[in-house]
Amino acid sequence: MRASIQTPWVTADVRAEPGEVVAVIGPNGAGKSTLLRALAGLQPATGSILLGDRDVIGLPAADRGIGWMPQERLLFERKTALANAAYGLRARGVGRRAARRTAQEWLDRLGVGHLSARRPAQLSGGQAARVALARALAPAPQLLLLDEPLAALDAGTRDDIRRVLRSTLTRGPAATIVVTHDVVDVIALADRVLVLEGGRLMQDATPAAVTAAPATAWVARLLGKNAWRGTTDATGLLVDGGGHVTAAEPRSAGRAALALAEPSAVTLHRKRPEGSARTVIEGAVAELRPLGGRVRVLVHGQPDVTAEVTAAAAAELHLADGGPVFASLKATEVTIVDV
Repeated sequence: MRASIQTPWVTADVRAEPGEVVAVIGPNGAGKSTLLRALAGLQPATGSILLGDRDVIGLPAADRGIGWMPQERLLFERKTALANAAYGLRARGVGRRAARRTAQEWLDRLGVGHLSARRPAQLSGGQAARVALARALAPAPQLLLLDEPLAALDAGTRDDIRRVLRSTLTRGPAATIVVTHDVVDVIALADRVLVLEGGRLMQDATPAAVTAAPATAWVARLLGKNAWRGTTDATGLLVDGGGHVTAAEPRSAGRAALALAEPSAVTLHRKRPEGSARTVIEGAVAELRPLGGRVRVLVHGQPDVTAEVTAAAAAELHLADGGPVFASLKATEVTIVDV
């Protein structure tokens, strides 16, 4: 699948090969669901959507050959799981018996074949998600679109459905585009990642590449990193809104960039530390959050910074909400990324 989509809210070039899973991530309002709806034919758009040699941009949603699994599932409450799974096939004119046979095969493959006679109200969230996936896959689409498929599920069910998705999607002939807010989905499911922000495609790369060098501050924070946007200078980054971050390998001056650092690389002090080749930020503790045997500390300063310290270190420093603190960061721990 190759698409060049333009809507009043989103402009993006998207490609996905058969058996490939492409994750779409970005902040709220970035245009993720709009992109999916435009591909599905549920949102007006111009451009092209090539499925093989066929451009489906001008076709109604039902004639595009695209599978669609919305976040809300939208199962028919008065139909059984089997009738729901067969719906797409029946809508395409497949006979009742053949449609139900194929639908049952997909329900079996997804582990809910024994629930084919139940109605949606009798299904758990995970079971309903599998039925919705069976409905999307049964017509053998060339492109499958999943909008937050795991968002409404509990943690244990998410892990289970994630395994089902990965094993099912990579073995099939369809290309898959999945919108998600969960970094675990990106790592576990995706072959490639598209980063949308403000309706524009900011990054198209593998999960490893996005993790190593995120193109936006939002993605960096999603990955748990400190991320500061600003302009490069001779020693690092002048941060938008105030402050400076020193880097061991600065870029040429005057470029828009992000400075990235892991919270575990930030050291907290009660007094201003001495030494060179480091960033020192004076601020106040804004939040203390337990994280296993460690504590994640948000410090309000110029700029804000997040540190991760041991529980023992937090106690020794007498960290408390609103308390004064200095955060330091070695220049060798800072990475500058162009944006």
